[in-house]
Amino acid sequence: MLDGFFVIDKPAGITSHDVVSRVRRILGTRKVGHTGTLDPFATGVLPVAVNDGTKAIPFLDEGLKQYEAVMRLGVSTDTLDMTGRITAEADASGVARQQLDEVLARFTGSIDQVPPMYSAIKRDGQPLYKLARQGVEVERQSRRVEIHRLELTALELPFVSLRVTCSRGTYVRSLADDIGTALGCGAALETLRRTLSGPFALAAACSLDALEQAAASSSLDTLRMSPTAALCHLAEIPLSEAGLTRVRHGRSPELQETQLEAWPACEEPVLVRLCRQGALVAVAQLEPFADRSPRIVLKRVFAC
Repeated sequence: MLDGFFVIDKPAGITSHDVVSRVRRILGTRKVGHTGTLDPFATGVLPVAVNDGTKAIPFLDEGLKQYEAVMRLGVSTDTLDMTGRITAEADASGVARQQLDEVLARFTGSIDQVPPMYSAIKRDGQPLYKLARQGVEVERQSRRVEIHRLELTALELPFVSLRVTCSRGTYVRSLADDIGTALGCGAALETLRRTLSGPFALAAACSLDALEQAAASSSLDTLRMSPTAALCHLAEIPLSEAGLTRVRHGRSPELQETQLEAWPACEEPVLVRLCRQGALVAVAQLEPFADRSPRIVLKRVFAC
């Protein structure tokens, strides 16, 4: 069975769910899901999990994101991007490089950000974008996000190109809107391309057409990222054959059933990969246990 992740280079004009639907058709399996939704107008990295890869989703480290964004100064829209209705226009011809650098510096680091109305965040069980389409605007709680780097890559007014390295949960549309407000002329996103989402990079991405061609030529493994590679941020505990048998029966392995002399020391619970000959068998949690060695608790067992 084909397990793991495919990094899809999502084209503009379709939803993340549309990508999942097409991957299901290409691979002939229903067990497909994605992480990190991209807006329909956005392109780039969309990690798609297949079969046992879906079990790994809760344990992924996608805390670091990177985007290439182009803002159009002098325009504000209801969606905060150029697919929306223009709500205000202003002259941005006087914006200088120094002024822009100063404003970008203010939005680097930990910032509070209000999510846009056109987002999948739910209020009383209903996505905000559905309320927005009805002309309803509700108050949203600001969120603390981290903008690790905000680089100006090109300036050709009214267009400003940025490379944004940020934490999970950052809305680049809101960031562009806030920058436009700080500049006094407004701004909306012209284009947005995600180049990194945790361990998934654009360099490893393929188009949907390329995935279909690989399926037709039985070469999907050249595009697939294994679950253990996707969880490479977790320490690995190699299992013996006895340990593998024990985990297959839903029981936590004993120390002697691993290839370790001692459990890794831990003061707080820590997730680890249990592997047999490099293949992921389970995700487990090492838990401190009084003054004795940590105990290990199975969190998710994979096909093995």
